[in-house]
Amino acid sequence: MAAYECIRLEKMDYVGHLILCRPDQRNRMSLKFFEEMVQVFERIDEDDDVRAVLISAEGKSFTAGLDLAEAATLFTDPTAKTRHDFKRVIMRLQESMNVIDRCRKPVIVAIHSHCIGGGVDMASASDIRLASKDAVFSIRETRMAMVADLGTLQRIGAIIGHGWTRELALTGRDFDAAQALQIGFITHVFPDRDTLVEEGLKLTSEIAQLSPVTVQGVKETLNFSRDFGAAAGLEFVAQKNSAILPSEDLMEAFQAFMEKRKPEFRGR
Repeated sequence: MAAYECIRLEKMDYVGHLILCRPDQRNRMSLKFFEEMVQVFERIDEDDDVRAVLISAEGKSFTAGLDLAEAATLFTDPTAKTRHDFKRVIMRLQESMNVIDRCRKPVIVAIHSHCIGGGVDMASASDIRLASKDAVFSIRETRMAMVADLGTLQRIGAIIGHGWTRELALTGRDFDAAQALQIGFITHVFPDRDTLVEEGLKLTSEIAQLSPVTVQGVKETLNFSRDFGAAAGLEFVAQKNSAILPSEDLMEAFQAFMEKRKPEFRGR
Protein backbone atom coordinates (compact mmCIF):
# COMPACT_ATOMS: atom_id res chain seq x y z
CA MET A 1 0.00 0.00 0.00
CA ALA A 2 1.49 3.30 -1.11
CA ALA A 3 1.93 5.93 1.61
CA TYR A 4 0.46 9.39 1.09
CA GLU A 5 0.83 12.56 3.13
CA CYS A 6 -2.55 14.21 2.59
CA ILE A 7 -4.88 11.26 2.01
CA ARG A 8 -5.33 7.69 3.18
CA LEU A 9 -6.92 4.83 1.26
CA GLU A 10 -8.61 1.97 3.11
CA LYS A 11 -10.15 -1.03 1.33
CA MET A 12 -12.71 -3.58 2.47
CA ASP A 13 -15.33 -5.69 0.68
CA TYR A 14 -14.85 -3.98 -2.70
CA VAL A 15 -15.19 -0.50 -1.14
CA GLY A 16 -12.37 2.02 -1.30
CA HIS A 17 -12.55 4.61 1.49
CA LEU A 18 -10.43 7.64 0.65
CA ILE A 19 -9.89 9.88 3.67
CA LEU A 20 -8.54 13.45 3.65
CA CYS A 21 -6.14 13.36 6.58
CA ARG A 22 -4.62 16.78 7.29
CA PRO A 23 -7.08 17.72 10.05
CA ASP A 24 -4.67 20.18 11.67
CA GLN A 25 -4.72 22.13 8.38
CA ARG A 26 -8.49 21.72 7.94
CA ASN A 27 -7.61 19.53 4.97
CA ARG A 28 -6.48 22.49 2.89
CA MET A 29 -5.51 21.42 -0.62
CA SER A 30 -1.76 21.71 -1.07
CA LEU A 31 0.16 21.03 -4.28
CA LYS A 32 1.09 17.67 -2.76
CA PHE A 33 -2.58 16.88 -2.21
CA PHE A 34 -3.39 17.45 -5.89
CA GLU A 35 -0.51 15.18 -6.95
CA GLU A 36 -1.63 12.44 -4.58
CA MET A 37 -5.22 12.57 -5.82
CA VAL A 38 -4.07 11.81 -9.36
CA GLN A 39 -1.87 8.97 -8.13
CA VAL A 40 -4.49 7.35 -5.92
CA PHE A 41 -7.28 7.51 -8.48
CA GLU A 42 -5.05 5.98 -11.13
CA ARG A 43 -4.58 3.08 -8.70
CA ILE A 44 -8.28 2.87 -7.85
CA ASP A 45 -9.30 2.84 -11.49
CA GLU A 46 -7.17 -0.25 -12.16
CA ASP A 47 -7.87 -2.09 -8.89
CA ASP A 48 -10.47 -4.84 -9.32
CA ASP A 49 -10.77 -5.05 -5.53
CA VAL A 50 -12.34 -1.56 -5.52
CA ARG A 51 -15.75 -1.28 -7.14
CA ALA A 52 -16.96 1.97 -5.53
CA VAL A 53 -15.30 4.78 -3.58
CA LEU A 54 -16.29 6.92 -0.61
CA ILE A 55 -14.41 10.16 0.05
CA SER A 56 -14.62 11.58 3.58
CA ALA A 57 -12.39 13.68 5.81
CA GLU A 58 -10.95 13.75 9.31
CA GLY A 59 -11.07 16.76 11.61
CA LYS A 60 -13.26 19.81 11.97
CA SER A 61 -13.73 20.49 8.24
CA PHE A 62 -14.13 18.44 5.09
CA THR A 63 -11.81 20.94 3.43
CA ALA A 64 -11.12 24.66 3.71
CA GLY A 65 -10.15 24.62 0.03
CA LEU A 66 -6.91 25.69 -1.61
CA ASP A 67 -3.87 26.22 0.61
CA LEU A 68 -3.63 29.94 -0.12
CA ALA A 69 -0.28 30.42 1.63
CA GLU A 70 1.34 27.86 -0.64
CA ALA A 71 -0.53 29.10 -3.71
CA ALA A 72 0.78 32.64 -3.14
CA THR A 73 4.30 31.41 -3.87
CA LEU A 74 3.24 30.78 -7.48
CA PHE A 75 2.86 34.53 -8.11
CA THR A 76 6.24 35.82 -6.93
CA ASP A 77 7.67 36.45 -10.42
CA PRO A 78 4.89 37.67 -12.75
CA THR A 79 6.69 37.54 -16.10
CA ALA A 80 5.31 36.34 -19.43
CA LYS A 81 7.07 33.01 -18.98
CA THR A 82 5.76 32.42 -15.46
CA ARG A 83 2.23 33.28 -16.58
CA HIS A 84 2.56 30.76 -19.40
CA ASP A 85 3.92 28.17 -16.97
CA PHE A 86 1.10 28.94 -14.54
CA LYS A 87 -1.44 27.76 -17.12
CA ARG A 88 0.31 24.38 -17.12
CA VAL A 89 0.13 24.31 -13.30
CA ILE A 90 -3.61 24.98 -13.38
CA MET A 91 -4.15 22.19 -15.90
CA ARG A 92 -2.20 19.76 -13.70
CA LEU A 93 -4.38 20.74 -10.74
CA GLN A 94 -7.51 20.27 -12.88
CA GLU A 95 -6.43 16.70 -13.50
CA SER A 96 -6.82 15.95 -9.77
CA MET A 97 -10.58 16.49 -10.20
CA ASN A 98 -10.84 15.08 -13.71
CA VAL A 99 -9.61 11.71 -12.41
CA ILE A 100 -12.66 11.54 -10.10
CA ASP A 101 -15.07 12.30 -12.94
CA ARG A 102 -13.22 9.94 -15.28
CA CYS A 103 -12.79 7.09 -12.77
CA ARG A 104 -14.72 4.03 -13.95
CA LYS A 105 -15.85 3.35 -10.38
CA PRO A 106 -18.65 5.45 -8.81
CA VAL A 107 -17.40 8.03 -6.34
CA ILE A 108 -19.52 9.15 -3.38
CA VAL A 109 -18.42 12.10 -1.27
CA ALA A 110 -19.43 12.56 2.38
CA ILE A 111 -19.11 16.21 3.41
CA HIS A 112 -19.14 17.63 6.92
CA SER A 113 -18.66 21.21 8.08
CA HIS A 114 -16.75 23.43 5.64
CA CYS A 115 -16.53 22.49 1.97
CA ILE A 116 -14.96 25.55 0.39
CA GLY A 117 -13.65 26.28 -3.10
CA GLY A 118 -11.73 23.19 -4.18
CA GLY A 119 -14.03 21.09 -2.02
CA VAL A 120 -16.94 22.07 -4.26
CA ASP A 121 -14.77 21.17 -7.28
CA MET A 122 -14.26 17.71 -5.77
CA ALA A 123 -17.94 17.30 -4.91
CA SER A 124 -19.01 18.40 -8.39
CA ALA A 125 -16.72 15.80 -9.96
CA SER A 126 -18.17 13.03 -7.78
CA ASP A 127 -21.20 10.92 -8.64
CA ILE A 128 -23.19 11.24 -5.40
CA ARG A 129 -22.91 13.90 -2.69
CA LEU A 130 -23.95 13.39 0.95
CA ALA A 131 -23.61 15.85 3.84
CA SER A 132 -24.06 16.30 7.55
CA LYS A 133 -26.45 19.04 8.66
CA ASP A 134 -23.54 21.31 9.69
CA ALA A 135 -22.10 21.34 6.16
CA VAL A 136 -21.37 24.75 4.63
CA PHE A 137 -20.50 25.13 0.95
CA SER A 138 -19.07 28.02 -1.02
CA ILE A 139 -17.73 28.63 -4.51
CA ARG A 140 -15.48 31.02 -2.66
CA GLU A 141 -13.09 31.94 -5.48
CA THR A 142 -15.18 34.94 -6.51
CA ARG A 143 -14.59 36.52 -3.11
CA MET A 144 -10.85 35.89 -3.48
CA ALA A 145 -10.71 37.72 -6.85
CA MET A 146 -10.28 34.43 -8.70
CA VAL A 147 -12.27 32.48 -11.28
CA ALA A 148 -12.96 28.92 -10.07
CA ASP A 149 -10.84 26.85 -12.42
CA LEU A 150 -10.80 23.21 -11.26
CA GLY A 151 -14.15 22.11 -12.66
CA THR A 152 -17.02 23.55 -10.60
CA LEU A 153 -18.11 26.00 -13.30
CA GLN A 154 -18.01 23.24 -15.91
CA ARG A 155 -19.85 20.55 -13.88
CA ILE A 156 -22.17 21.99 -11.26
CA GLY A 157 -24.66 23.40 -13.77
CA ALA A 158 -25.60 19.88 -14.84
CA ILE A 159 -26.30 19.08 -11.19
CA ILE A 160 -28.21 22.12 -9.90
CA GLY A 161 -29.13 24.04 -13.07
CA HIS A 162 -27.66 27.23 -14.46
CA GLY A 163 -29.78 29.64 -12.43
CA TRP A 164 -28.47 28.44 -9.07
CA THR A 165 -24.99 27.97 -10.53
CA ARG A 166 -24.77 31.59 -11.60
CA GLU A 167 -26.10 32.96 -8.32
CA LEU A 168 -23.75 30.88 -6.17
CA ALA A 169 -20.69 31.32 -8.39
CA LEU A 170 -21.16 35.04 -8.97
CA THR A 171 -21.78 35.88 -5.31
CA GLY A 172 -19.41 33.34 -3.76
CA ARG A 173 -21.79 33.21 -0.78
CA ASP A 174 -22.14 30.35 1.65
CA PHE A 175 -25.00 27.89 1.32
CA ASP A 176 -25.85 25.30 3.94
CA ALA A 177 -26.82 21.62 3.82
CA ALA A 178 -30.55 22.42 3.81
CA GLN A 179 -30.23 24.59 0.71
CA ALA A 180 -27.79 22.16 -0.93
CA LEU A 181 -30.46 19.48 -0.53
CA GLN A 182 -33.19 21.79 -1.81
CA ILE A 183 -31.35 22.61 -5.03
CA GLY A 184 -30.21 19.03 -5.62
CA PHE A 185 -26.50 19.41 -5.00
CA ILE A 186 -26.65 16.72 -2.32
CA THR A 187 -29.08 13.81 -2.02
CA HIS A 188 -29.14 13.17 1.75
CA VAL A 189 -28.45 15.07 4.98
CA PHE A 190 -27.40 13.27 8.17
CA PRO A 191 -27.32 14.58 11.75
CA ASP A 192 -23.56 14.36 12.34
CA ARG A 193 -20.24 13.33 10.82
CA ASP A 194 -20.21 9.81 12.29
CA THR A 195 -23.67 9.00 10.93
CA LEU A 196 -22.72 10.58 7.61
CA VAL A 197 -19.68 8.34 7.16
CA GLU A 198 -21.55 5.25 8.39
CA GLU A 199 -24.40 5.81 5.94
CA GLY A 200 -21.97 6.77 3.20
CA LEU A 201 -20.15 3.46 3.61
CA LYS A 202 -23.48 1.60 3.50
CA LEU A 203 -24.44 3.27 0.23
CA THR A 204 -20.98 2.69 -1.26
CA SER A 205 -21.14 -0.98 -0.21
CA GLU A 206 -24.60 -1.35 -1.74
CA ILE A 207 -23.24 -0.19 -5.10
CA ALA A 208 -20.07 -2.28 -4.72
CA GLN A 209 -22.12 -5.49 -4.37
CA LEU A 210 -23.66 -5.01 -7.82
CA SER A 211 -22.10 -6.19 -11.07
CA PRO A 212 -19.04 -3.93 -11.54
CA VAL A 213 -19.23 -4.22 -15.32
CA THR A 214 -22.81 -2.94 -15.24
CA VAL A 215 -22.16 -0.20 -12.67
CA GLN A 216 -19.19 1.09 -14.63
CA GLY A 217 -21.28 0.98 -17.80
CA VAL A 218 -23.97 3.08 -16.12
CA LYS A 219 -21.43 5.72 -15.04
CA GLU A 220 -19.84 5.82 -18.50
CA THR A 221 -23.26 6.18 -20.13
CA LEU A 222 -24.35 8.95 -17.74
CA ASN A 223 -21.14 10.90 -18.31
CA PHE A 224 -21.24 10.42 -22.09
CA SER A 225 -24.88 11.50 -22.30
CA ARG A 226 -24.16 14.55 -20.10
CA ASP A 227 -21.31 15.62 -22.37
CA PHE A 228 -22.74 14.74 -25.80
CA GLY A 229 -26.53 14.77 -25.42
CA ALA A 230 -29.39 12.28 -25.43
CA ALA A 231 -29.20 11.08 -29.04
CA ALA A 232 -25.49 10.31 -28.88
CA GLY A 233 -26.02 8.80 -25.43
CA LEU A 234 -28.66 6.39 -26.73
CA GLU A 235 -26.34 5.19 -29.48
CA PHE A 236 -23.53 4.87 -26.92
CA VAL A 237 -25.58 2.69 -24.56
CA ALA A 238 -26.80 0.51 -27.43
CA GLN A 239 -23.18 -0.10 -28.39
CA LYS A 240 -22.24 -0.65 -24.74
CA ASN A 241 -24.89 -3.29 -24.13
CA SER A 242 -24.24 -5.04 -27.43
CA ALA A 243 -20.62 -5.39 -26.30
CA ILE A 244 -21.17 -6.63 -22.73
CA LEU A 245 -24.42 -8.65 -22.94
CA PRO A 246 -24.95 -11.41 -22.23
CA SER A 247 -22.45 -11.58 -19.36
CA GLU A 248 -21.72 -14.10 -16.62
CA ASP A 249 -23.10 -11.56 -14.13
CA LEU A 250 -26.39 -11.40 -16.06
CA MET A 251 -26.68 -15.19 -16.01
CA GLU A 252 -25.90 -15.13 -12.27
CA ALA A 253 -28.66 -12.56 -11.73
CA PHE A 254 -31.16 -14.79 -13.56
CA GLN A 255 -30.03 -17.87 -11.65
CA ALA A 256 -30.17 -16.11 -8.28
CA PHE A 257 -33.69 -14.87 -9.05
CA MET A 258 -34.84 -18.41 -9.85
CA GLU A 259 -33.17 -19.76 -6.71
CA LYS A 260 -34.46 -16.90 -4.53
CA ARG A 261 -31.01 -15.93 -3.27
CA LYS A 262 -28.71 -12.90 -3.39
CA PRO A 263 -26.53 -12.89 -6.53
CA GLU A 264 -22.74 -12.95 -6.28
CA PHE A 265 -21.32 -10.80 -9.05
CA ARG A 266 -17.76 -11.37 -10.25
CA GLY A 267 -17.44 -8.69 -12.92
CA ARG A 268 -17.40 -11.12 -15.84
